[in-house]
Amino acid sequence: MKPVRSLARVMLSGIFVVSGARNLRNPERLVQAAEPVTGKVAPLIQNVHPRIPTDTVSLIRANAATQLVGGLMLATGRFTRPAALVLAGTLIPTTAAGHAFWNNDDPAARNNNQIHFLKNLGLLGGLLLAAADTEGKPGLRWRAGHRIDHSRRSVKRAVRTARREAKIAVRSAATARRMPG
Repeated sequence: MKPVRSLARVMLSGIFVVSGARNLRNPERLVQAAEPVTGKVAPLIQNVHPRIPTDTVSLIRANAATQLVGGLMLATGRFTRPAALVLAGTLIPTTAAGHAFWNNDDPAARNNNQIHFLKNLGLLGGLLLAAADTEGKPGLRWRAGHRIDHSRRSVKRAVRTARREAKIAVRSAATARRMPG
């Protein structure tokens, strides 16, 4: 199953690597489409830290760099689950800015953006699957539950052993009191 999983990750990450590199080199071509989204996000970013740049070009570059690095991480199998989650997070504003089909009056443009919106929705689904994929290994929730159960059994075993040892000690003390001398 590993070759299929690896191939699927490379295929899924391709769009992010290519578009991330392209948008990192030439962010100006996206400014007009991104401004409605960045205008809403910029005040939130300013609240986090006032020194973070909030101009549209900087935000496009940050998103592009994140997609490029996340795509490479997903493709190479390094930190795949966090990379998939980060890529999913970058896909949401990208889709909202670039493919807002509900704002188009032209039927051809509306249809084109709707197709790209649905494509990105499919990519989001693939990224969520990649983020949830444990590669056949038990997930964190199962491992934590298993450790808790193991600890409970160990504590019960220790309590039983301590009770048994206490009973033996009590019997030994009673026997010692009965002995002459």
